[in-house]
Amino acid sequence: MSVDTHVTTLSAAFDDYPHTLPLKRGEVASPRVAFTFSDIRPANRFFKPMVRELKFDVSEMAIATYVQAKAYGKPLVLVPATVMGRFQHGTILCNAARPLAPAELAGKRVGVRSYSQTTAVWVRGILENDYGVDLGKVRWVTFEDGHVAEYHEPAGVERAGADKNLLKMLREGELDAAIYGADLPNDPTLKSLIPDAEAAAQTWYARHHVVPINHM
Repeated sequence: MSVDTHVTTLSAAFDDYPHTLPLKRGEVASPRVAFTFSDIRPANRFFKPMVRELKFDVSEMAIATYVQAKAYGKPLVLVPATVMGRFQHGTILCNAARPLAPAELAGKRVGVRSYSQTTAVWVRGILENDYGVDLGKVRWVTFEDGHVAEYHEPAGVERAGADKNLLKMLREGELDAAIYGADLPNDPTLKSLIPDAEAAAQTWYARHHVVPINHM
């Protein structure tokens, strides 16, 4: 009886996490499947080529990007394995010298890399559902388009100039608040817009019994 020794090689894109590094280092291996890993970093830089070009055979994917991609008929299949998740309450920051509360966001300028960024989707939901924020009265400022080409930002969303920087605008008062993803700055001049974000996250968890998913 012959033994099938064929090895299927797949192109893959994953960021470096404690649970992905053993696979990327070859410490976890299969006799049937091998991977060639992309060196694109950070993760949000390979989502766009994945949904627009199907650049990889398998890829880490932001959950909001995946849902949008499926809505526009992209031939992607979700593997039900969470790659990264976190509580989102501490990801919207304001300048500590100009403190701001959720109830004061109407008319304020809030920056975010992309309107459809998964962290921003979670934060907007939290602000609206838990703090009563009218999202339509917030002046949203973005810095790049979404990963899915067919998606268009809502009317009224402002695009920052190509020479603008999210952190610099927040520090200098051009933005009143900003939402960050994996690039959340450790900066003593900034503070969480949501008061006592850690306690707020635990209260949210006690109510919903889930940790918000970022990437699958």
